[in-house]
Amino acid sequence: MNNSNGTSTANKTLILIALGIFSFMSTLDGSIVNIAMPIMSKELHVSASQIEWVVSIYLIVISALLMFFGRLGDVIGKSKVFKVGTAVFILGSLLAGINLGLPFLLFSRVVQAGGAAMTMSNSFGITTSSFPIDQRGRAMGVIGTFVALGSVAGPAIGGLILNYLPWNYIFWINVPIGVIAVLVGLKSLPHDVPVSANAPLDWLGMIEFSLFVITFFFAILQGQESGYSNPLIIGSLIISIIALVLFIRTETSRKHPLLDLSIFQYSDFTLGLIAALLVFINGFFYNVLMPYYLVNARGLSSGVSGSLLSIIPLTMVVFGPIGGILSDKFGGTKITVLGVSLLLAAQFLIMGFGLSTPYWFFTMASILTGIGIGMFQSPNNASVMSAVPSNRLGIAGSVNALARNLGMILGVSISTSSLFLVMSAKSGQTITTYPLHNDQLFIFGMRFAFLISAVLLAIADFIAIRRWIVSIKRNKN
Repeated sequence: MNNSNGTSTANKTLILIALGIFSFMSTLDGSIVNIAMPIMSKELHVSASQIEWVVSIYLIVISALLMFFGRLGDVIGKSKVFKVGTAVFILGSLLAGINLGLPFLLFSRVVQAGGAAMTMSNSFGITTSSFPIDQRGRAMGVIGTFVALGSVAGPAIGGLILNYLPWNYIFWINVPIGVIAVLVGLKSLPHDVPVSANAPLDWLGMIEFSLFVITFFFAILQGQESGYSNPLIIGSLIISIIALVLFIRTETSRKHPLLDLSIFQYSDFTLGLIAALLVFINGFFYNVLMPYYLVNARGLSSGVSGSLLSIIPLTMVVFGPIGGILSDKFGGTKITVLGVSLLLAAQFLIMGFGLSTPYWFFTMASILTGIGIGMFQSPNNASVMSAVPSNRLGIAGSVNALARNLGMILGVSISTSSLFLVMSAKSGQTITTYPLHNDQLFIFGMRFAFLISAVLLAIADFIAIRRWIVSIKRNKN
């Protein structure tokens, strides 16, 4: 790929627009689908648990294919894989809007997920290759802003579409946005010089890793409904462990592995990845529990709740780019410490939420959370991607994206499991949903769940501080 210093300022801007539009589109797609699920369940004549697979299958396929397409980007070129992926995602969106029943919709979501995996696994690598190190944090901040905008716009656009049009259009809205991304990308994305040209692809490793992801995520997701003592869930977890062991053995014996495990020898990469995983887990504690708190416990309308929940992504829109600018000026590790520390402070404020918490207190905690996430994400992404050599950018980007998806699944699973377990222990009976007419019980369980999340954030903060101290010592030498 072209040297980052040889890319013109105008073309760098177009590169960010192309990558940002697709980031916006994929984020928008997820939030729109979640809003439409009740309507889709009714019109497709399927249960709520069945329609949840419209979201779950998308996530599972993306996670299974991320590393393969990251490696493919190293072999044939990151821009090439990204461009094809955008077209595949558009095709999947077009198919998903055709109402031919749930099986066809799930097939269409698999196509969408394949395209999304191709772009997600290479967008970080393209950004890192196209921008010099002193501009990298800023560039990551812009991409993060597009993601935040997508999460804000999703509920509003989805609600507008569903008020006037059938649910099919929540998928078809991706088509015009995607076409714009393709046109901008064709003009701006740099021509590839593959860093691992002619290297063979590790098909066995891909099969073993895909088996691990599919069985592991199936067990995590289905276990929420069936119970983790269910023989099918236990069997899936056993298969996932066996597949993971086989995958690691395969990767250590291959000359050109799917995942070169030596990439984890770069401490900045590995520690930054772990910190990102913990922060994403925390983010989905909030995403899962806050709607229960606002709508069920506080009795607020969906409109008021949506407005309150939009505070964090709106704050991220502002502070994501600021975090990138500060990262370029003062160093990424220092700003990540600031970000996680602010996020941890906000977590303790959230643990104080009760049935009569004033709006100003909720708003203050939400703004502090948004600032913390914005200050963490861009600098951490930049430092993680800058820690590896250029011939490993593809796989590094895909592992980074995989950590994000894994954090989402674990966040959903741990938050709900801890909430229901604590409420069940407190009440002396099994609880698997919101406890009607017992709001204080929910508040008790929610606070305990956020305590667990705070512990995870404290670990992330410790990692960030350690990386900062190491970077100071390295600069002195």
